[in-house]
Amino acid sequence: MLRRDRLFLAATLTAIFSADLYFILLPKLRSLGRTHSCPCGSSNLSLPKQGGLATPLLSNWTSVPLLDGATPEPADGGSKLGKLFAHPLYNIQTPALGPEERLLQAEQLIEYYRRKVSRWERHMKLYSEAAAEANITVTEHEVTYDPDASWLKFHLGINRYALYSRDDPAVLQLLKDMQNMAVVSADYTQDEKALKGACDCTQVVKPSGHHLKLALKMKNFAKAMFKPMRQRRDEETPEDSFYFVDLQRHNAEIAAFHLDRILDFRRVPPVAGRLVNVTGEVLQVTHNEDLRAVFFTSPANNTCFFAKCLYVCKTEYAVCGSPDLLEGSLSAYLPGLSIAPRISIPNPWTRSYTFTGREEWEVNPFYCDTVKQLYPYNSGNRLLNIIDMSIFDFLIGNMDRHHYEIFTKFGDEGFLLHLDNARGFGKHSQDEMSILAPLSQCCMIKRSTLLRLQILARSEFRLSDVMRESLEGDPLRPVLTEPHLSALDRRLQKVLRVVQRCVRRLGEDEVITKDFIKATGKPQTATVGERAR
Repeated sequence: MLRRDRLFLAATLTAIFSADLYFILLPKLRSLGRTHSCPCGSSNLSLPKQGGLATPLLSNWTSVPLLDGATPEPADGGSKLGKLFAHPLYNIQTPALGPEERLLQAEQLIEYYRRKVSRWERHMKLYSEAAAEANITVTEHEVTYDPDASWLKFHLGINRYALYSRDDPAVLQLLKDMQNMAVVSADYTQDEKALKGACDCTQVVKPSGHHLKLALKMKNFAKAMFKPMRQRRDEETPEDSFYFVDLQRHNAEIAAFHLDRILDFRRVPPVAGRLVNVTGEVLQVTHNEDLRAVFFTSPANNTCFFAKCLYVCKTEYAVCGSPDLLEGSLSAYLPGLSIAPRISIPNPWTRSYTFTGREEWEVNPFYCDTVKQLYPYNSGNRLLNIIDMSIFDFLIGNMDRHHYEIFTKFGDEGFLLHLDNARGFGKHSQDEMSILAPLSQCCMIKRSTLLRLQILARSEFRLSDVMRESLEGDPLRPVLTEPHLSALDRRLQKVLRVVQRCVRRLGEDEVITKDFIKATGKPQTATVGERAR
């Protein structure tokens, strides 16, 4: 028996020594053998040479201290957000855009627009005739055909690299239009229409009808998805709630757009907050009788409506105005699938949408090795874009990224769309590290992403400060409470620590992928917060 114990002890010590040799000593020896110096050590990381621009030094990301709650202003009292967007890191030049790099051509989009106008005119004529026969008064709104509409310019600006350019004035105008322009039509979204009210109550993951979202059309035919306020800003998601039954938060959609722009991903469609009159801008302009049927007046004399799915067709699940005004987010629609097809792809790191199940990545620390062998993750930028998305989701606390979408025109090298972010910003007191599994398991990150994270960890560009300033331009300010803003700083530090551990174990060349393009000499001249005010 004693001899068996000794053999077991010897085998255990041998295994521990082998693991240390493989994971710690060998990577260090390989890094020492390289001829170049590793910027992840005591020296500072810096940007590559940038055509006449000074190369800024960034603070050593391996030793950035935890940030406290203070929010010091720049020495000259200027805009931190403006200085961030003027930084060379935010003025990287993309290649010249030819027809193949643009999602749509102007002639194609204008023809699509004209068809929408003709279809609307035919629909309104038939609806007015039917209403007249039934002796029903129809509220008619003026609609305009505007080939210079901001939403058209936004759609024309979508390219292989992002949804919009860094200084695109059309995006700023689109935000203003969604905040102020008259609504001429309200309807259910297409996915809710597909349910036809027949919801399977046995499903753990409820269909879209549970989330009370509507499609609103503006007088210039711009279309936006409206998600009403369901939760107060100071409320946290209860500890015992599963991520797949969490409420969708309108302010999370707004904040996610601003964060995505600050990170320079530009993969979230523009989102603006708005006080919507649910009587005048929804009930009185909808032509859908099913939608009309879910409106009622509460005992407090407030106008309310609820989702049409049978299992939530109850007044206790409704949202109500005060008495008619209701906060909500308006997300700009992307071009229609008929002219800009998209496909939805399961996230390799999707979660189990059951109460007890677990996915392979949750139990297998080497899961990424399997993913790297699979198409389309075995080449190109797809896996790196998944990791970008996981960092974004970790910062906002979104555990509900079961699919992602891409434009089919751009193929495997196209960017991922960061859609449906309303389940973010639910818990400021908890950081769900499992969201970072793609980063921690694959130990890969784009150099541009890492450097932007680093600069946002510096006091002069602190992430919480620039987010606060950017969100000040939204009509529903304050969009986030201070604990949520502080959580962004805390989570950013944790992302940097994960990268640090990867670099220590594998070396910089294995972890950090160089992806820079030449910088321009012309910095951005305005910010969302400044131009939207």
